[in-house]
Order: sequence, then structure tokens, then C-alpha cells
Amino acid sequence: MSSQTQLTPPQDDERSPSTTRNVLVIVALVWTVQLVALIAALSGIAQADIAIHFRTTEIAWFTLMTLLTGTFFLPFAVKAAAIFGKKRVLLVATGLGFTGDLIAAVATDYRTLLIGRGIAGIYTASAPLAYAITRDVFPRKWVGVASGILAGGVGLVAFGGPFLSGWLLDDYGFRGVLWFMAISTAVSFLLVGAFVPESPIRAAAGRMDWAGGILLGGGVTAIIYAVGQGTHWGWGSGRFIAWVVGAAIALVVFVFVERKVAEPLFPLSMTRRRPVWTVLLATSIAAGSLSAVGVVIQLLILMPKIPTISEGLGWSGTHNAIVTSPISAMIIIGAVGTGLLSRRMDARILLGTGAALAVLGYGIGTHLHHSAPQIIEMGVIAGLGTGIVMAIVPIMIIEVVTPEEQALANGVQTLGQGVAQIVVSQLAFVVMAQHGAILKGTQFYLDAGFTNGLWLVVGCVAVGAVLVALIPRSKRLDEVEVGQAA
Repeated sequence: MSSQTQLTPPQDDERSPSTTRNVLVIVALVWTVQLVALIAALSGIAQADIAIHFRTTEIAWFTLMTLLTGTFFLPFAVKAAAIFGKKRVLLVATGLGFTGDLIAAVATDYRTLLIGRGIAGIYTASAPLAYAITRDVFPRKWVGVASGILAGGVGLVAFGGPFLSGWLLDDYGFRGVLWFMAISTAVSFLLVGAFVPESPIRAAAGRMDWAGGILLGGGVTAIIYAVGQGTHWGWGSGRFIAWVVGAAIALVVFVFVERKVAEPLFPLSMTRRRPVWTVLLATSIAAGSLSAVGVVIQLLILMPKIPTISEGLGWSGTHNAIVTSPISAMIIIGAVGTGLLSRRMDARILLGTGAALAVLGYGIGTHLHHSAPQIIEMGVIAGLGTGIVMAIVPIMIIEVVTPEEQALANGVQTLGQGVAQIVVSQLAFVVMAQHGAILKGTQFYLDAGFTNGLWLVVGCVAVGAVLVALIPRSKRLDEVEVGQAA
């Protein structure tokens, strides 16, 4: 981008800060990135209790509100990061995330709870910013290591998250989960403020593209809202069609606006390059669909067993953690192994392999999900694939863009993955509800609903796997240009 510039690289003695300092930066960034995944996991665990407590059939909005606001504000966040600095914007997003978490923790009604979750959704922007900072502030020999650790952290969340959430839910209820979210976000703010340096890469004379941001954020948000309300409005209703058409018009106008403005929100010159758009498309669908599977699995495991009403397994949070711990271990193995192999193997092979394993695992689970051994069998295979997919996504983005484009490309991928996650999640709720019943204001699901929900995820992940064939060969991680070492 012509409007981007890079500060003069520091001298060798400045370029290589102490190992201790680098480790502290990695710890702060890992906490920041994986807190997004941890909060999503905690939300999935708590949603059954929250639905029963508030007697709502609208529990889908508990996670949807977070994704909705995160999607809308993400374009503004990544553009502001290029102008004002990634660390500054990261601190703002984290501070607003803490505010929303605090509101949700003290909420006494479901509406206020949703408002808090909506504000907390702004924290979603922290993940792409943290990945971009990793490329900018580390010397070359640290970039691959740091990126792999950040990506592999998803396995640690997967392993420890169920035990943590089980303990919180069983001993303190969903309120304990909400308060933990608030405290963890506050810790993230302190770690970033204390240890993460500001990125040396900044726009020379950047300006915010307000029109582009509103059109993109508004268009995508309108699609998400329409999908979320589709069940109530009717999928063929005039209201649903009007929202979808309005969203499509906004996105088309966005493309025309971006061609005219001097400093576009997401440069079309970047997204038109085949290596970039194919990676964004395949990773968004594959990773977004895998992120959505949690709504099916957690409801299956935690919803009670009520004859003719609900055919969940009815496990406690702690029992869930114990049974799923082998799955979490496989996610760690897949993620760490991918971080090592990415320097030697074609990333396309890794992405395709991971997606294929997830399809196989959840495909088995469509019919075998009624006991602990069956859940483990399904999850061990799918967990390995999930770890590979989640770890290779940020690495593939680094391989196809320049340091100046890194934050924007991460933002586009996060936006696409978020949209895929929301759409698949909402469709899963719709599919499951076709085989279920409402009792005392709460939606419950029968076994056929869980089966169809898993089949939906399997199909969507399979689409992501097929799209890998469109991606051309690119440089490997150890061959790309990085921030300070460039």
C-alpha cells in the first residue's frame, strides 16, 4: 500500500531484545489471542444454564450478540491500528471488552446480559491485531516460533477450558463463568500494557474510511441479524428477504466506494490477488465451521435427558471436562505439530488434512454420540483435525501478504471466519429445533436434532476442504518477509 511506511529498522543490538523480554511478549499475546477462544468455550458451556435460568428460547443470541458487534467494529479496529498503532487499538478493544463483561456479570435480566455481551464483542478485534504485532515486533528467528505458539495456544484452551468451565459452572453457576470472563479480560489489558511494545509499522498519513467501514460492517451485520431472526420471521418472508437484499446492496456499494477512496479500508488490490483471496475463503469456511460445532456438542452434552422432550446426555461440567480431555490433548498435538511442520511442508496439505480429519471425526459422531467412549472416538479424530486447521490459518496469512498488509489481512480473515461461524451456528440451531420441544420457555432438542446439527457442520467443513484446491503454491513461513527483519 502506498500510504504505508515502515520505520527504519533498529540496529542489531536493539533488534534482538533479551529472551526474557521476548517470552513476556509472547505470554501477553498468547493470553490475549486465546482469551477470545476461551470466552467462546466458556459461553458454550454456560449457555444451557443461562437459557434455563432466564427461561428464554433466544439463547442463540447469547453468543450471537458478541459475534455481531465484533463483526461490525472489526474493520474500524484494523484500520485504526494501521493509523494509530496496533498496541493502542488493542488496549482500547480490551478495555471495552472488560466493560461489556462487567455489565454481563451483574445483569439481572436477559436483555441487559445481551447488551453486556454485545459490548464485550469488540474484544474480538484483539486476535488479528495480536497476530499482526507478532510479525512486526519480533526479529526474524522469533517470528515463526511466536506465531506457532500463538496458534498452538488453542490446544491449551481446549485442554484446560473444559476443566475450568466445569469447576466454575458446578461450584459457582453461570455467574462464576461471567465473572471469570471479566477478570480475565482485565488481566489481558494489564499484560498488553506492561509487556507488548508498539508496532513500528504505521500508515504514513492514514485516514479512517468511515463510509467503507459503515457499509462493510453494516452489510455483514445485517446478514447476521437476518440469519439470527430467520426462524421467527420465516426464511421466505418479505422481512427476511428485505434484510438480505439490503445487506447485499450495502456490500456492493462498499466495493464501489473502496475503488474511489484514496485510503480504502481493505485495499482491493490485496484481496484480488489469487493467493490472498483463496486462502481467506478456504480458511474462513473451514475454521468458521469448526468454531460453530461447539454449539451442537455442548448442548448435546449438557442439556438434560427428559423423555420425549430432551435427549441430551445431561453431564455435569466436570464430567464433560474429564471425558473430553483426550480430545483436547489431540488439539494440542495437532496445533503444535502444525507449527513445526509448517516450515517444511506445504501449508495447503496441512489445511486439507486437518479439514478432512475433522470431517471424518464428526461424520462418525453423527450417529455415535450417545456415550463417553463414542464422544471420545469422535473427538480424538476431529480434535486432531481441529488443531491442525486452527494452527495453520494465521501461518497461511503470513505466507501470502506483506508486513504492511498483515493486520488488514488478519482482519479480513477474522471477519470471514466470524461470518461463517455465525451463519453455521444459527443454521445449526434451526436444524436442531426441527426435532425438539419448548418446555417452560426453554428450547430442548431430541437426538435427531443433534444428528442433523453435526451433519450440517460436516458438510460445511467439507466445503472448506474442497476449496483448498483453489489455493496456489506460496512461500513457506521461513521464506517470508517479516517486520523488524525486513
